[in-house]
Amino acid sequence: MATIYLAGGCFWGLQKYFDQFDGVCETEVGYANGPATKPSYQDVCLSSGHAETVRIVYDEAKISLAKLLELYFMVIDPLSVNRQGNDSGIQYRTGIYFTDRSQLEDINRACNKVAKELGTPLAVEVEPIRNFFRAEEYHQKYLDKNPGGYCHIPKRYFGL
Repeated sequence: MATIYLAGGCFWGLQKYFDQFDGVCETEVGYANGPATKPSYQDVCLSSGHAETVRIVYDEAKISLAKLLELYFMVIDPLSVNRQGNDSGIQYRTGIYFTDRSQLEDINRACNKVAKELGTPLAVEVEPIRNFFRAEEYHQKYLDKNPGGYCHIPKRYFGL
Protein backbone atom coordinates (compact mmCIF):
# COMPACT_ATOMS: atom_id res chain seq x y z
CA MET A 1 0.00 0.00 0.00
CA ALA A 2 1.06 3.57 -0.66
CA THR A 3 -0.36 6.95 0.30
CA ILE A 4 -0.60 10.24 -1.56
CA TYR A 5 -2.32 13.47 -0.51
CA LEU A 6 -4.13 15.50 -3.18
CA ALA A 7 -5.60 18.97 -2.82
CA GLY A 8 -7.94 19.99 -5.61
CA GLY A 9 -10.49 22.48 -4.38
CA CYS A 10 -13.37 21.34 -2.20
CA PHE A 11 -12.48 17.94 -0.81
CA TRP A 12 -16.03 16.58 -0.97
CA GLY A 13 -15.97 15.94 -4.70
CA LEU A 14 -12.35 14.86 -4.87
CA GLN A 15 -13.02 12.17 -2.26
CA LYS A 16 -16.10 10.86 -4.07
CA TYR A 17 -14.24 10.91 -7.37
CA PHE A 18 -11.28 8.85 -6.15
CA ASP A 19 -13.44 6.43 -4.17
CA GLN A 20 -14.76 5.00 -7.44
CA PHE A 21 -11.46 3.61 -8.73
CA ASP A 22 -10.33 0.03 -8.27
CA GLY A 23 -7.12 0.01 -6.26
CA VAL A 24 -8.09 2.98 -4.10
CA CYS A 25 -8.42 1.29 -0.73
CA GLU A 26 -9.23 4.21 1.54
CA THR A 27 -9.82 7.94 1.38
CA GLU A 28 -10.11 10.52 4.13
CA VAL A 29 -10.63 14.26 3.89
CA GLY A 30 -8.72 16.72 6.00
CA TYR A 31 -6.59 19.82 6.21
CA ALA A 32 -2.97 19.70 5.10
CA ASN A 33 0.26 21.65 4.95
CA GLY A 34 -0.76 24.58 7.06
CA PRO A 35 0.43 25.54 10.53
CA ALA A 36 1.08 22.58 12.82
CA THR A 37 -2.00 23.34 14.94
CA LYS A 38 -5.13 21.23 14.35
CA PRO A 39 -7.67 23.52 12.70
CA SER A 40 -11.44 23.40 12.64
CA TYR A 41 -13.37 23.88 9.40
CA GLN A 42 -14.10 27.43 10.54
CA ASP A 43 -10.36 28.08 10.98
CA VAL A 44 -9.68 26.78 7.48
CA CYS A 45 -12.42 29.00 6.05
CA LEU A 46 -10.78 31.97 7.77
CA SER A 47 -7.51 31.35 5.86
CA SER A 48 -5.62 29.25 8.41
CA GLY A 49 -3.22 28.27 5.62
CA HIS A 50 -4.31 24.64 5.36
CA ALA A 51 -5.47 23.10 2.07
CA GLU A 52 -8.59 20.95 1.83
CA THR A 53 -6.95 17.64 0.98
CA VAL A 54 -7.80 14.00 0.38
CA ARG A 55 -5.56 11.29 1.80
CA ILE A 56 -5.58 8.39 -0.65
CA VAL A 57 -4.32 4.95 0.32
CA TYR A 58 -3.92 2.83 -2.79
CA ASP A 59 -2.76 -0.62 -3.82
CA GLU A 60 0.15 -0.12 -6.20
CA ALA A 61 -0.50 -3.56 -7.73
CA LYS A 62 -3.94 -2.35 -8.89
CA ILE A 63 -3.47 1.36 -9.62
CA SER A 64 -0.29 3.32 -10.09
CA LEU A 65 0.54 6.77 -8.81
CA ALA A 66 0.92 7.83 -12.44
CA LYS A 67 -2.70 6.77 -13.11
CA LEU A 68 -3.97 8.52 -9.96
CA LEU A 69 -2.27 11.72 -11.09
CA GLU A 70 -3.70 11.38 -14.60
CA LEU A 71 -7.15 11.10 -13.02
CA TYR A 72 -6.41 14.05 -10.71
CA PHE A 73 -5.52 16.34 -13.59
CA MET A 74 -8.81 15.42 -15.31
CA VAL A 75 -10.85 17.16 -12.58
CA ILE A 76 -8.82 20.19 -11.54
CA ASP A 77 -7.86 23.45 -13.21
CA PRO A 78 -4.07 23.26 -12.77
CA LEU A 79 -3.61 26.93 -13.68
CA SER A 80 -6.00 28.37 -11.13
CA VAL A 81 -4.52 29.90 -7.99
CA ASN A 82 -6.52 29.37 -4.79
CA ARG A 83 -9.70 28.58 -6.73
CA GLN A 84 -11.53 25.58 -8.13
CA GLY A 85 -15.04 26.03 -9.50
CA ASN A 86 -16.99 28.53 -7.41
CA ASP A 87 -14.74 28.03 -4.38
CA SER A 88 -11.97 30.52 -3.72
CA GLY A 89 -9.45 30.99 -0.94
CA ILE A 90 -6.12 29.52 0.08
CA GLN A 91 -7.83 26.35 1.35
CA TYR A 92 -8.90 25.56 -2.24
CA ARG A 93 -5.39 25.58 -3.71
CA THR A 94 -4.17 22.61 -5.68
CA GLY A 95 -1.36 20.45 -4.37
CA ILE A 96 0.28 17.09 -4.58
CA TYR A 97 1.77 16.20 -1.21
CA PHE A 98 4.00 13.16 -1.28
CA THR A 99 4.89 10.75 1.51
CA ASP A 100 8.07 9.38 -0.03
CA ARG A 101 10.67 11.06 -2.24
CA SER A 102 10.46 8.06 -4.57
CA GLN A 103 7.05 9.39 -5.63
CA LEU A 104 8.65 12.54 -7.09
CA GLU A 105 9.57 10.91 -10.39
CA ASP A 106 5.93 10.13 -11.22
CA ILE A 107 4.75 13.47 -9.83
CA ASN A 108 7.26 15.50 -11.83
CA ARG A 109 6.56 13.51 -14.99
CA ALA A 110 2.80 14.11 -14.65
CA CYS A 111 3.18 17.82 -13.88
CA ASN A 112 5.67 18.36 -16.70
CA LYS A 113 3.38 16.58 -19.17
CA VAL A 114 0.40 18.77 -18.27
CA ALA A 115 2.50 21.96 -18.24
CA LYS A 116 3.86 21.11 -21.69
CA GLU A 117 0.35 20.42 -23.02
CA LEU A 118 -0.88 23.76 -21.64
CA GLY A 119 2.27 25.66 -22.56
CA THR A 120 2.63 27.31 -19.17
CA PRO A 121 3.78 26.49 -15.62
CA LEU A 122 1.19 24.95 -13.31
CA ALA A 123 -0.19 26.45 -10.11
CA VAL A 124 -0.03 23.07 -8.36
CA GLU A 125 2.09 22.81 -5.23
CA VAL A 126 4.39 19.79 -5.08
CA GLU A 127 5.66 19.32 -1.55
CA PRO A 128 6.17 16.65 1.06
CA ILE A 129 3.21 16.22 3.37
CA ARG A 130 4.10 18.24 6.48
CA ASN A 131 0.88 17.65 8.38
CA PHE A 132 -2.63 16.36 7.86
CA PHE A 133 -5.55 16.78 10.23
CA ARG A 134 -8.68 14.71 9.70
CA ALA A 135 -11.69 16.89 8.94
CA GLU A 136 -14.83 16.72 11.04
CA GLU A 137 -16.95 13.59 10.59
CA TYR A 138 -19.72 15.37 8.68
CA HIS A 139 -17.20 16.11 5.88
CA GLN A 140 -16.21 12.44 5.45
CA LYS A 141 -17.99 10.94 2.40
CA TYR A 142 -20.10 14.13 2.35
CA LEU A 143 -21.51 13.68 -1.16
CA ASP A 144 -22.59 10.12 -0.34
CA LYS A 145 -24.52 11.48 2.65
CA ASN A 146 -25.75 14.55 0.72
CA PRO A 147 -26.12 13.57 -2.95
CA GLY A 148 -27.36 17.03 -3.92
CA GLY A 149 -24.40 18.80 -2.31
CA TYR A 150 -22.31 21.27 -4.27
CA CYS A 151 -19.35 19.91 -6.17
CA HIS A 152 -17.08 21.68 -8.65
CA ILE A 153 -16.34 18.38 -10.39
CA PRO A 154 -18.85 17.76 -13.21
CA LYS A 155 -21.15 14.81 -12.51
CA ARG A 156 -19.99 13.08 -15.69
CA TYR A 157 -16.74 12.22 -13.88
CA PHE A 158 -18.55 10.13 -11.29
CA GLY A 159 -19.29 6.57 -12.25
CA LEU A 160 -16.42 6.33 -14.74
